[in-house]
Amino acid sequence: MSPIDEMPAASKILTQQISKKLQEALALHNAGLLDQAKAIYQDILKIDCNHYDSIQLLAAVATNKKEWTEALDLYSRALAINSKNPIVFCNQGLVLEELKRLEESLESYGKAIELKPDYAEAYLNRGNVLQELLRFDEALQSFDRAIYIKHDFAEAHFNRGNVLTHQKKLDEALLSYERAIELKSDYKEAYINRGNVLKDLKLFVMSLASYDKALQLGSTYVEAYSNRGTVLKELNRLNEAISSYAKAIELDPASASTYSNLGNLLFEAKRFDEASFFYEKANQLNPELPYLYGNLLHTNMYMCDWQGLNAHLENLMKQINENNKSSLCFPILALTDSLSLQRKTAEIFMNDKHALNSSNSSKLKIKNNNNKKIKLGYFSADFREHPVSYLIAELFELHNKDFFELIAFYSGPSDDSELHKRISLAFDKFIDIRFISDEIAANLSRDLEIDIAIDLTGITHDARLGIFSRRAAPLQISYIGYLGTMGTQYYDYLVADKTIIPLESQQHYSEKIVYLPSYQVNDSKREIGDPDFTRSELNLPENGFVFCCFNNNYKILPHTFDGWMRILIAVPDSVLFLYAENKWAEENLIREAEKRNVPQTRLVFAERIARKDYLARYKLADLFLDTLPYNAGTTASDALWAGLPVLTCTGESFASRVAASLLNSIELPELITTTQEHYEATAIELATNPVKLKHIKDKLERNRLTTALFDTPQFTKHIEEAYTQMYERYQSDLAPDHIYIEA
Repeated sequence: MSPIDEMPAASKILTQQISKKLQEALALHNAGLLDQAKAIYQDILKIDCNHYDSIQLLAAVATNKKEWTEALDLYSRALAINSKNPIVFCNQGLVLEELKRLEESLESYGKAIELKPDYAEAYLNRGNVLQELLRFDEALQSFDRAIYIKHDFAEAHFNRGNVLTHQKKLDEALLSYERAIELKSDYKEAYINRGNVLKDLKLFVMSLASYDKALQLGSTYVEAYSNRGTVLKELNRLNEAISSYAKAIELDPASASTYSNLGNLLFEAKRFDEASFFYEKANQLNPELPYLYGNLLHTNMYMCDWQGLNAHLENLMKQINENNKSSLCFPILALTDSLSLQRKTAEIFMNDKHALNSSNSSKLKIKNNNNKKIKLGYFSADFREHPVSYLIAELFELHNKDFFELIAFYSGPSDDSELHKRISLAFDKFIDIRFISDEIAANLSRDLEIDIAIDLTGITHDARLGIFSRRAAPLQISYIGYLGTMGTQYYDYLVADKTIIPLESQQHYSEKIVYLPSYQVNDSKREIGDPDFTRSELNLPENGFVFCCFNNNYKILPHTFDGWMRILIAVPDSVLFLYAENKWAEENLIREAEKRNVPQTRLVFAERIARKDYLARYKLADLFLDTLPYNAGTTASDALWAGLPVLTCTGESFASRVAASLLNSIELPELITTTQEHYEATAIELATNPVKLKHIKDKLERNRLTTALFDTPQFTKHIEEAYTQMYERYQSDLAPDHIYIEA
């Protein structure tokens, strides 16, 4: 006889009514008619207020409708009746997770697992919460346990890949995503994340194929189109990239990140006005999007568009001081002279994007005494037609190959220039790392037993900072590519001199300083063409005084321009010869000059020409006027090499003291000023005192080949002595410390 048969007649009737109602409600529930099902569950509870199945099914309805508080109350009621159901604990954990009560959620999953040790789904959900709590190792263990219990658990493999991606273990993450796809061939999200990892591994063609597969499966994820656009940009398929971004925007017109990515592409294409438009659109949608605000300001600076600049700068500085990810590091060098702010920006960026990855540090050899030579690894994206290579090419040729072995790691774009060929021939090995991941490149460096890794790119375009975060070598140095601190402890040394980093400024740098007698290496083989053009052919006055500045346009701040205009007004018939990188900069500078009562005829704009002719063109000018806070570097040494005096004004930052370093190295300290008033007065005096200007030009000509600035062989000996000292410290188990090389 069944239990129902033993019940009193009235109880039988109630039980049968409840059973019938429950079956009806379940049918509605399974058909997705949640409100109708909910009404019947509630009717059942009017008959039996502790009806367990109705309570937990009502909780499921509330969960489906995202009524989290109600769902939690119902699960609690169900567990008060029966605390032995692991499914209810697991569902309660999901609701607590949605309510961001993560520790309580973990406790619920833990109870579910305690009741059912082979509960793979509970391990999966527990791993998700641990991942959200940034407890990645524990999350990985939880996903691994889910996979051990349920080998074909595609979602667990997928989430495992997500954790490994966070941990920068990209090769392992890739395997997890591929296993998820193997188990579930239409797993769109896995294809997208696989594409993301392949993108980060520099496997762009494979990444594109993965995104395309996700889209073929019907993915409407904005991320797939947006990241696909980024990959197409890397493959230099710019029109297709723009179309992909446009599709992402069509799917989600409120996607600030897509507008920002499109801005990045257009910026690189030098379509600055369009880039600014899309950055501004992104900023309107999400002003807190990481690094967007700085990109917008930097783009406008390329166009010399200074509208609202002071307010923008004030806002940007405030955001950085509040530890917000408001700007990449490079734009800040040209926007502020504050050493503390520059360091803070670098620390924020490096901690966010390139924190120390210690997973491979154990692979470093403690000592390399077996090496007969010190192995130098020079890493750069700029072994091509680029200002860094214009300066450094001869150093590679002059290194003492009896004591040093030179290995180049090149990460820049394809280049078949003569300069690229010249540099590649100077190395013992020249390795192309453009299409290998940071992890593989770091492993390669360690396998080659590089003793000292020198980063010539720093936090600039095409940087490969992930290589250095993985410790490519026992000693890591920043030199010449980025004029500031890297803001992280895995760069041991920064090369400078006492002009650029006075002793009292060391506190603002995370690295130990290598003090050379002269900071900037130069190529003494730079060939100056024979100018076959005259002043009049370049729209310059035959007899008037020609000031010039061929620095990049983003270095020109309104404060600097104000001074230049006052100088022009004070020197009749003078002109300012400028390099305008784009038409918007030229138009805006003319407009700004006219606002300061200087007619546009006083500004003359130079075009990009062959390098030999560019150097020769300096001979048509009378005085180079520097910018602040980002000084001339390569352009200053170019001018001095061509015989043109450079007038600078120093600040406190690295970038604002480079030109002063060059002038001290060529023994022309009289061209170094420390205030705007002194800068302007000196420019006016030199322009109106031909005798004094000739004295300086004659001195420059005498010093050009007899002082430190262009003595590349001597510079080579100095930097080799620095390499030797830091290497010997390392061999003696001494921590990095400031190094002072005497002339």
